[in-house]
Amino acid sequence: MSRNRNTEAVRLVEHDVSTTPPVLAAELAAAWADIQSRHPELPDLAAPESLIGESSSACGSGLSFERLLHEAVHGIAAARGIRDTSRAGRYHNRRFLAVAEELGLVHPEEPHASSGFSLVTPSAETRRAYRPTIERLQRALKAYSAATEADGGGSFRGPAARHGSSGGGVRVKAVCDCGRNVRVVPSVLAQAPIVCGACRKPFRIPDTADAAVERAASAGSEDRVEAVAGVG
Repeated sequence: MSRNRNTEAVRLVEHDVSTTPPVLAAELAAAWADIQSRHPELPDLAAPESLIGESSSACGSGLSFERLLHEAVHGIAAARGIRDTSRAGRYHNRRFLAVAEELGLVHPEEPHASSGFSLVTPSAETRRAYRPTIERLQRALKAYSAATEADGGGSFRGPAARHGSSGGGVRVKAVCDCGRNVRVVPSVLAQAPIVCGACRKPFRIPDTADAAVERAASAGSEDRVEAVAGVG
């Protein structure tokens, strides 16, 4: 298997667990690399920093190795061209469950009415296989959480809250030079650059002018589609 970019993070965190977002992001990348070593078709994790301080009712309530496995299922599904969710990404269908089972996740209950098979959990065998990685990531998350609680007066609500962002972590689109984009909390992006794995350039939140150009281009495309439809 060819070396992926995420494996470079392993060397960054070999001897020290830091409470800073960049090093916690490296821990996340190292854990992701461990999953990749067992599932080579899993794409690289483009922006581990964007996971810090984030939560998702559809994909798990907090950051953990279990959450990374869940995201890895989506990554493999995307690589295979599988549509694994519906209802704006909230409902996780049986195609999601099939890939999840390949990664050692189980869903013993019937699908949830709104989120489907989202609430998958690692089997006992999977936990044993990833035990060193799980324990290391747990230590990093615990240290980061403790530092954040001390900084924020005893309440851990993620970096968005600590940096004065309203809404507790609303994500916006950030773009890189090659045109890829990620959704990220602005305060997280402000703490350290998030670098694109393809062009190696940092993601940035478009300014007002960029946004206006993008909206104009989008509107023009819609007008052309309507014009074509009208001719038909």
